[in-house]
Amino acid sequence: MYLHNLRVGLFAVEPIRRTGLRTILEEMRGVELIEGGLEELLAAQPLDVAVISLMIPEETIATIERLRAGMPSARVIVMSEDGDDESVISAIHAGAKGFLQDNAPPEDVVKAVELVASGSIWAPRKALSMLVDRMLEGGGTLSPRTSPGFTHRELEVLQLLVSARSNREIAEALGIEVRTVKSYVGRMMRKVGVGNRTALSVHAAKYELAGGQGRK
Repeated sequence: MYLHNLRVGLFAVEPIRRTGLRTILEEMRGVELIEGGLEELLAAQPLDVAVISLMIPEETIATIERLRAGMPSARVIVMSEDGDDESVISAIHAGAKGFLQDNAPPEDVVKAVELVASGSIWAPRKALSMLVDRMLEGGGTLSPRTSPGFTHRELEVLQLLVSARSNREIAEALGIEVRTVKSYVGRMMRKVGVGNRTALSVHAAKYELAGGQGRK
């Protein structure tokens, strides 16, 4: 994927990690790399993506929140040696759009930057599934009042999608064809601005499910 004039910030505390990430990011076509500490990245805004790698995992959430507060439009990717599901969920709750372990191969770093820049989420599927399940606890339902222009039928499809139903299962439940389900899902992804079903599900659970009240 060719990224046109993408401004990527890099904040990595460990020298060897910083050198490795700098090499990977500098080799990406269309990327303008801005490297520095937290304050330097905040001063360099606007940034499209911020990649952060800290030595102390406990500092990760505070750093994400600081970046999100100072640069609301920037999409944050976290790299950490602590890659358990709870750490991933906490980072996403704090506003991160991507999560990679420190030992991720270069190609995964590149893919994560590309997908996050395009509006998708990059994180382990198991952790994302757990996040959606928790957000659905309590029987929340989708409400047209909090959706980005979704029709009633789209909301029905989305509710089943968030419940981890396949396209065929959704089609059978609603009495429509599988290709129609695919059309609805594609249209909703375009409305929300995400690039895959997982990101659409997380968006729905995080922002649209709350008994009609919505969570921003």
